Amino acid sequence: MSVAISSKVSEAAKKDIIDLQKKIERFQNGEIEEDKFKLFRLTRGVYGQRQPGVQMIRIKLPYGKVTSGQLAKIADVSDKYATGNLHLTTRQDIQLHYVKMTESPALWAELEEESVTLREACGNTVRNVTASSDAGINPNEPFDVTPHAHALTHYFLRNPVCQDMGRKFKIAFASDEQDSAYTYFHDLGFIPKVQQVDGVPVQGFKVVIGGGLGAQALVAHTAYEFLPEDQIIPFAEAVIRVFDRYGERANRNKARMKFLLKKMGFEQMMTLINEERTAIKTKSFKIDAGLAQPELPEYKAPGTIDIDNWEDFEDWQRTNVFEQKQRGYYGVWVRVPLGDIHSNIARSLAALVKDFAADDIRVTVNQGLLIKYVKKEHLALFYQELSKLNLSKPGFNSTHDITACPGSDTCNLAVTNSTALSLQLEEMLQTEFRGLIDESHIKIKISGCMNACGQHMAANIGFHGSSIKNGALIVPAMQIVIGGGVSPDGKGFIAEKVVKVPTKKIPQALALVLREFENQGNEGEYFNDFYQRLGKMHFYHLLKPLADVASLSESDYVDWGKTENFIPEIGVGECASVMLDVIGTIIEESQERLDWSKEGLDQGLWADAIYNSYNTFVIGAKALLLSEDIKCNTQIGIIQSFDEHFSGKAPFEFENGFESLVLSLKKNEPGEEFALNFYAQAQSFLSKARAYRTNQLIAAGGEDKLVVTDFYKA
Repeated sequence: MSVAISSKVSEAAKKDIIDLQKKIERFQNGEIEEDKFKLFRLTRGVYGQRQPGVQMIRIKLPYGKVTSGQLAKIADVSDKYATGNLHLTTRQDIQLHYVKMTESPALWAELEEESVTLREACGNTVRNVTASSDAGINPNEPFDVTPHAHALTHYFLRNPVCQDMGRKFKIAFASDEQDSAYTYFHDLGFIPKVQQVDGVPVQGFKVVIGGGLGAQALVAHTAYEFLPEDQIIPFAEAVIRVFDRYGERANRNKARMKFLLKKMGFEQMMTLINEERTAIKTKSFKIDAGLAQPELPEYKAPGTIDIDNWEDFEDWQRTNVFEQKQRGYYGVWVRVPLGDIHSNIARSLAALVKDFAADDIRVTVNQGLLIKYVKKEHLALFYQELSKLNLSKPGFNSTHDITACPGSDTCNLAVTNSTALSLQLEEMLQTEFRGLIDESHIKIKISGCMNACGQHMAANIGFHGSSIKNGALIVPAMQIVIGGGVSPDGKGFIAEKVVKVPTKKIPQALALVLREFENQGNEGEYFNDFYQRLGKMHFYHLLKPLADVASLSESDYVDWGKTENFIPEIGVGECASVMLDVIGTIIEESQERLDWSKEGLDQGLWADAIYNSYNTFVIGAKALLLSEDIKCNTQIGIIQSFDEHFSGKAPFEFENGFESLVLSLKKNEPGEEFALNFYAQAQSFLSKARAYRTNQLIAAGGEDKLVVTDFYKA
């Protein structure tokens, strides 16, 4: 049954949606193996969750922007296909849970009516490009980075250079040097700068590369203190090309950009990046700074205001409201408990924004929202209406505003329940540390496992799910990490692991750390400076008594929000892959890339055609290497191994070797002549590869070879 697709939907999106539906049908008919289908659906935002038979749908919202119409549409779609809940993420996306896979194309089609996409929200792609949510209204920003994040997003969407990398790639834009976008732990980060050149102000960016969180967190390296704005997209493409070719594909725990940079060193990385400059299609990308400014509604009187407690209003206004750089307008931060908004609340919020603010809501990296261009005389109205929606808690981005991933509620990889613990900690903070609603430099973040979806390693005080063995029993626990985050002057820190404590003791542990800061911190001292001054071992000894399993009670063996004793149930994450494949299927993947190359030639997209021809060579070479049980873990390894084992043997005779042929894409401008020639060479190579494989099959009695390709996903 075909999906009904509105005429409002773009041709590119229609093609994606129809392709997803066809792949689902083929998968259900047994024509596509599960792991192969998984790799396909992930790049279309369809992600498995802990509960069998249902999917999490990740909606990609570049730099967190969502209009009132889009928010209402997402709410409607959640009611129709999911649970009615909208979950805001630390990547400024929105996720819907418990969706039937077969309904995901229809869901996507309805979202695209409001120009909302799922494309490349998951998978080994350039993920959602994040940015400081106050970009465009931040009083301290050198300029608005929104147009730059927008341009980069759309440049890489459906771009052949990043459709099937060894791992995901994350990019962030900060609005100023305080780095509220956490660029320091991204694969690629941009911080705006203005430099005087011959007396003329020139916009550009400080550029950082190779940061990351997870089990081994690393701070990004500075690639440029200043790179002109027209060079950020060419540089980003060159970086991604190097990552695609040299990045690890065997051990996925080592497949991120940060490990590649550590392995080859910064100087070698920058040399390879510069070598790619010739091949990229755009040498200078002019950013359209005239990206449409948000539409403002006609002025309306606020009407009758009836607020019971004006002291609560003052707390909210002090901590959740700031004056924009546009005089007379205010930004309103909205704390969203656990990042979860019911569809009815989302629609009411969308209507409020449409009537009284800019039609440009931003999802924040701490799972909240920012409403822009609110008039001063409407602030009391917003507080009143947000209170009705249970969205008027004060202390946005303060110690009280805890970030937490969904944890074991829905995630396969989670060890413990992040959300229930978050609620316990917020209750404790409200009772015992009320004053910390004004503290913006102690951030608390929780992840259900070490993978850091809750960004715990970027927290001043963070926790990630774990466990402790006590004889035959297992205790749900949290690894406590301290000292991460961004300092008031914009310096990024990675937290240190201190001690593992039963999760039921975490409220007590947090209280101990905060009391220690109250008692021993110097006046005006930044929390991380306090932590460094006392040292890791001071906090280890402070918290160690809570880790004593000899004094545990029965309730300590039950995780927050649960009723039964804790049993670790860690599944296989959707980001991991062990795939059984046959050589013939891999050769067909090579043919698919060749077909895409031909489409690019027909449309005059020379650079895209060239990169797809390049992948035809690499995947075809991979197939033949696998047929001989030769293993490689990078694309460059495939290219070099093919030279070693096949070049010079009929029919693979190349004038200067296979590597020279394939990497000629680095040395040539991406014009028509080279694109046509490179395509012809890829076509010839694939034809020879097919013939070679046919002879192998004849010698083997016609039975194709089954191989394990988790180490070899080129």
